[in-house]
Amino acid sequence: MPASSGGLVHRNLVLLTVVPSISLFPAAENAAIGHVARWLVTLWHQQTLAAIWRRVRSHNIIHRMPTRPGTRPPKDRRLTEHRNPVSKNLDRLSSAQIVRLMNREDRKIAIAVQRELPAIAKAADAIVGALKNGGRLFYVGAGSSGRMAVLDAAEIAPTFGTPPSLIQALIAGGQKAVTSAVEGAEDAVRNGERDLRARKFTSRDIIVGIAASGTTPYVLGALTYARKRRATIIALTSNRRMPITRLADIVIAPEVGPEVVTGSTRLKAGTSQKLVLNMLSTATMVRLGHVYENLMIDAVLTNKKLEDRALRILAEASGKSVSDGRRALRQAKHDIRVALVILKRGATANEARKLLSTAGGNLRRALGEM
Repeated sequence: MPASSGGLVHRNLVLLTVVPSISLFPAAENAAIGHVARWLVTLWHQQTLAAIWRRVRSHNIIHRMPTRPGTRPPKDRRLTEHRNPVSKNLDRLSSAQIVRLMNREDRKIAIAVQRELPAIAKAADAIVGALKNGGRLFYVGAGSSGRMAVLDAAEIAPTFGTPPSLIQALIAGGQKAVTSAVEGAEDAVRNGERDLRARKFTSRDIIVGIAASGTTPYVLGALTYARKRRATIIALTSNRRMPITRLADIVIAPEVGPEVVTGSTRLKAGTSQKLVLNMLSTATMVRLGHVYENLMIDAVLTNKKLEDRALRILAEASGKSVSDGRRALRQAKHDIRVALVILKRGATANEARKLLSTAGGNLRRALGEM
């Protein structure tokens, strides 16, 4: 055996003895291994085996070395991109088996959200504070996350009687992306900043960045701009240790785990986002006085169904008849809040409005229930 070959074998033996993990490298990489082995032999005379291993890890040698053809790629750090072992044979299951499997997986969602309740409550308090100080709430997302944002924001104005500008949703790709995919939209970092600038985002506003992966460029661009504006930032993600969390003041991270269909975050991740957004917007509106008891006292009456609901609300809240409620609602020009003051205080419509104005819009104070 030539001397050079013997030396190479010796170095390989040292390498295999000292760092077993590196023995995974194929023989074809002798040159690279020899380089690493020479470095290790030098250290051998200076440090213990433990110190050598720490040094190898700190220099990230293993990750720099090429992998053997056919070996598995490094595992993605994002849990939502992992394969779910319970659904690996999904394509062989019947419809009944598929829906039972999905139902079992969906049970994990409420548990994951429950773990985040302290952070959700903290975020709701921050949103209430921002809106009381004249700010607005912005949701920012892309794809399924953006659609969840649009859905929640769209429901607030008619449910609670707030101006549409109070809670706004920005989705990568704009309005078109609500109903169809817009190629490359979520990869445009600058567009997140551009869209916030267009809405004249300020430090008084508050923003919720929604990204199941925690790495969506459009969302990160928006949050980076919000950070420059010194606004409060809330991150909603299914992967805790990701770039989005490093930009946030408050992190909400219900980690629901791998999806039944790998990477399809419209499933468990999307459902968890909807649950959290429901809590944030509902808690905020209740704290701002848009609910009396558990009744939608500020609902906008845009159709017959909602008008009938308003009459039931007035009857429930006042103890009066539906016909009394209808009369009061007519006098109040379809303002449920004013109609309830008419019914409970025996006031005229003008008197009811004055009572509400004196109470700063606080319905319980106007009703003398504080």
